[in-house]
Amino acid sequence: MSTRPLRMGLAATVIAITSLVATAPVMARDVLKGQAADYTLKIETIASGLQRPWALAFLPDGRFLVTERPGTMRIVAADGTVSAPLSGVPEVAARGQGGLLDVVLLPDFEKSGGLVFTYSEPGRGGAGTAVARARLDEAGGTARLADLEVIFRAQPKSTGGRHFGSRIAIGPDGALFVTLGDRGKADKAQLANDHAGSVVRIWPDGAVPADNPFAGQDGAHPELWSIGHRNPQSAAVHPETGKLWTVEHGARGGDEVNVPLAGKNYGWPEISYGRHYSGLRIGVGTEAPGYEQPVHYWDPSIAPSGMAFYTGDLFPVWRGDLFVGALKGQHLARLDLDGEAVRGEEKLLGEIAARIRDVRAGPDGALYVLTDERDGRLIRVTPAL
Repeated sequence: MSTRPLRMGLAATVIAITSLVATAPVMARDVLKGQAADYTLKIETIASGLQRPWALAFLPDGRFLVTERPGTMRIVAADGTVSAPLSGVPEVAARGQGGLLDVVLLPDFEKSGGLVFTYSEPGRGGAGTAVARARLDEAGGTARLADLEVIFRAQPKSTGGRHFGSRIAIGPDGALFVTLGDRGKADKAQLANDHAGSVVRIWPDGAVPADNPFAGQDGAHPELWSIGHRNPQSAAVHPETGKLWTVEHGARGGDEVNVPLAGKNYGWPEISYGRHYSGLRIGVGTEAPGYEQPVHYWDPSIAPSGMAFYTGDLFPVWRGDLFVGALKGQHLARLDLDGEAVRGEEKLLGEIAARIRDVRAGPDGALYVLTDERDGRLIRVTPAL
């Protein structure tokens, strides 16, 4: 079991809005300034009018692929033009926290057009997180998903609209890590014969890697990588170590940053740094033998969703830092890392006054965020000149 982490305080550095352009059509640029400890920020709205956007991927030609939780996928041009919904998206269970969720381009996308995405799939027994593979086809000038194949289905499906996860991260070997929530039924996270509350690892065709830690164990799902997770809505692979990092929602407090290792148990609901919404203690407390510790946690909760390691050139002081979107906190958290230890934390983008659902580091060195709103925005963050 790893050592107990230190709780880090939140260092608020947000200042008042210094500039704001009035609400404008989709293609207009709303620009405001923000202040960080190291930079003055230019916060630019690239597109608005998105319906509860959930995830963002960068297309090679400078456009953006965006999922919307109600069940649509769109392409946003560099000038902010938002496409009609792509055809070929499967039916989703768009209720509660469910719907169309993450999307990631496969490494050979420029050649194959291949991508993978997650969604809450309706079916017998309720709904469950599924992973589909498809090809982005723009022949004839109309974008669609072609050759769609479901490569993973969380089993068993269950009722309710809570805690689907779900993020995808691609490991150094090309395998997919997929995070799955406990579906609002905490005890499922401790079961090896239930995908809920886990991280799974599969190949892009859905096959199970032979070295998965639960492969070959009687009664266990072979796709499992780690268990004991509550609702991880963030995942990214560290650009230097190649290790998977995740961030998950706690209950009343106890949001966690974890570095999930093969076969390990991250404790939910046996240990937690949060409490039940009733105020009662969760499980046996904050630590116990056999359960791993987070590398960082938040209390009170920020309701994290989306994460990215920064490796670009526009913010050299931030290179190697971890950025996490905050829904409840309505900010972007910057975690200053020293290896796997968090040295400090800064709150950014409070100026936009919105729930941040996803954050990605762009190929141009900018940070991009999606706001979780009915009139959701795609926002680009760069240093102000």
